[in-house]
Amino acid sequence: MPENFDTNTIRMLCFAGIFFAMALLEIALPKRDLSIERRGRWPTNWAFVILDSILVRLVFPIGGVGLAYLAAREGWGLFNLVEVPVWIAGIVAFLVLDFIVWLQHWAAHKVPVLWRIHRVHHADGDMDVTTALRFHPVEILLSFVWKGLFIVALGAPVEAVLVFEIVLNGAAMFNHANVALPRWLDAALRLIVVTPDMHRVHHSARMIETDSNYGFNLSIWDRVFATYTDQPEGGHDGMQIGLSEETSKQARRFSWSLLFPLKNDPARR
Repeated sequence: MPENFDTNTIRMLCFAGIFFAMALLEIALPKRDLSIERRGRWPTNWAFVILDSILVRLVFPIGGVGLAYLAAREGWGLFNLVEVPVWIAGIVAFLVLDFIVWLQHWAAHKVPVLWRIHRVHHADGDMDVTTALRFHPVEILLSFVWKGLFIVALGAPVEAVLVFEIVLNGAAMFNHANVALPRWLDAALRLIVVTPDMHRVHHSARMIETDSNYGFNLSIWDRVFATYTDQPEGGHDGMQIGLSEETSKQARRFSWSLLFPLKNDPARR
C-alpha cells in the first residue's frame, strides 16, 4: 500500500456509509420500540464521538495504520522479522486483534476501575446504532494503547490493520443497531459474527446477561470461553436495557455521563 494512500478518507467513507445504512434499517425494520426518543439520546452519544475523535487526533495522531507503517519501516514486530506470506500474516493479525478486543471488553467488566469507565457505554437507556459510538474518552485512549501494542508486537501488515479498523467499527454499528433480522438469518450469521440480537443480550440490565456476549465482531471467542448467552431471559421485547431507569435518565446528559466514572458504582444490578 503506497504511503500517500489516504486511509482516513477510506475509513470515514466506510463509517458514514455503514452508519446511514444501519440508521435507515432501524427505521424500516425496527426490533424494539425505543423507550427513549432519539432526540433524548443522540446528542449525548454524538458528543462522545466528537470528543473522542478530537482527543485521539491530539494524543495519537499517527493512528493504528500509521503505527503499522512505522513498524514496517523500522522492522519492528514478528512479521517484520520472520518471512511469512503477507496473506497469512494478515489473517493472523486480524484474528489476534479481534481476540484482544474481546479480551479488553471482558476485562472492562471484570476489573473494577475499568468497569467504572466502561459503564458509560452501558448507561445508555436504549440501544441503537449510536450506542456503538458512546464510549468515554479515557476508554478510547486506553483501547488505542492496547491495540497499538499488539500492532507493533505483531508487525501487523498495514492492509490488515486498515481492514480490521473498518470491520471493527462497522461491526460495532451493525450489532448495536435496533434492527430485526429474520430468525434464520440471525442464526446463520451468529455462527461467525456478532448479530444485533446476540449483542443486545450484553446490554441487558441483568448482570448475568451483561456478563456475557463480549464479542464485537467474531462470535467464536464467546463460545470458546463459555461466555455465550443465546437469548435474554425476558425476551428481546421485554428486556430492560442499561444499568437502571434512574441512571438511564441521567445518562442522557453529556456532562453527567462524562463524570459518571467518578461516581460510586451502583451495585452492579
